[in-house]
Amino acid sequence: MYVTRHHAIDASGTETVVRELRDRLEVIDALYRFALGSDLQDRDLFLSAFTVDGEFDFRPAAAKCGLDIPLMSGRDTIADIILNPDIPLDTTHVVTNVRVEVADDHARLTAHVEAQHLPKGDHTRHALLKNLYDVDLVRDGRRWLMRRACIDNVWFTGDPKVIIGL
Repeated sequence: MYVTRHHAIDASGTETVVRELRDRLEVIDALYRFALGSDLQDRDLFLSAFTVDGEFDFRPAAAKCGLDIPLMSGRDTIADIILNPDIPLDTTHVVTNVRVEVADDHARLTAHVEAQHLPKGDHTRHALLKNLYDVDLVRDGRRWLMRRACIDNVWFTGDPKVIIGL
């Protein structure tokens, strides 16, 4: 007999537990695809994290850092802004403290993401942000895609203008 957070199950419920665990891992993988796609400047990997009509709301974090960044709507628009080749950055995103709630074909994820931004070729300047992500996702076959991501800032160091290429 296995015990989950909600109830004890016998061997006949193992399939349900495996499906729940697979869903949770796939939900988290969407955030990993976003983060690693950003860091590697891999547009295909980055795009694989979002629905076509996805929304990326960095405005709460930006406001705390003194930046004015618009709401980003649509997967291609999000990628065009985040992966903008006119703002060459070296970034690293570290994802921790992930929590996932799955209900049928919808999921909610919260996580801390530490994001380091350095201008390519000039690592004397940086912006290091610790952000709280709140993400709504939808099932797309066995994969999950981010439909809405809202990012709030917990703290930052350095010069946030690095993020926008200034």
